[in-house]
Amino acid sequence: MSTETVILIGASGHSMVVIDALLKSGCPLERIHLLDQSPTKIGTDVLGLTVREQSAAIAVGKAFHVCIGDNAVRSGLFLQLAAKGLLPRTVIHPAASIAESASIGGGSLVTAQSVVAPAAKVGRGVIINHGAVVDHECEVGDFCHVAPGTTLGGNVKIGERVFLGAGVNVLPGVRIGEGAIVGAGAVVTKDVPASTTYAGVPARRIS
Repeated sequence: MSTETVILIGASGHSMVVIDALLKSGCPLERIHLLDQSPTKIGTDVLGLTVREQSAAIAVGKAFHVCIGDNAVRSGLFLQLAAKGLLPRTVIHPAASIAESASIGGGSLVTAQSVVAPAAKVGRGVIINHGAVVDHECEVGDFCHVAPGTTLGGNVKIGERVFLGAGVNVLPGVRIGEGAIVGAGAVVTKDVPASTTYAGVPARRIS
């Protein structure tokens, strides 16, 4: 059972997923601090935790996890806190399947029923959401969000800050460039350039 204090940043619905994973992993509720900047959230209750002001209880050497789904916001806060000397806390739900040869970067979240297969590499601050599959030899760049039910075939390479919507299927060997967005339910059959948006079956560029 972990006895470290974990600072969670962002009292969003996503924070509930992180809190649940921490509790299921043996982290006591009293060791979890949930912080937010919004005056409307401070003092509210989230799964038994009272939301505190974000400036509170932040100190060098403490573990933190950013509970924000938006890639740009999450990456900005992550880098800011890491630069101040806080330590990114990786959170892995015990119902996730992680291969021994896979690697998970600091501050990432791997949720229940998701799979990270052999030789897969997941970067820093990544969200692998419920039921997602990151197959063998895939590479997922820093601060990506792989939404629920998404499947990456073998040897898929994804750049930083990519968002893959719910239920996306990416065929083996496909490359997706940095900052790209793929809409929910899309089937990606060929490479996606950086900073573009794709959707549909098969996926086509829409912006």
